[in-house]
Amino acid sequence: MSDPEPLDVSPRPGGVSLAVHVKPRASRSAVLGVRAGRLEVAVRAPPLDGAANHELCETLAGWLDLQRSAVTVERGAGSRSKRVLAEGATAEDVLRRLRR
Repeated sequence: MSDPEPLDVSPRPGGVSLAVHVKPRASRSAVLGVRAGRLEVAVRAPPLDGAANHELCETLAGWLDLQRSAVTVERGAGSRSKRVLAEGATAEDVLRRLRR
């Protein structure tokens, strides 16, 4: 199996920050892979009143096996391109999940 496309991921004290591209109003919520250096995540919720951001954090927390409160949107709350902080995860954890 080949290595996944490079992901924009940065270590932070106690966690990791990663670039994410969100696809709202999808048929199901799931991590789709890496595209243009960003983790592509589909969420069922519409981009209204923070619903898509909330579901994004839930989806990533489940994918990384973290509590929901450990995943927050750092930047880009009103955009499809975001920066997300995952406390308690490492860059190696994220890359390991992508290889599965």
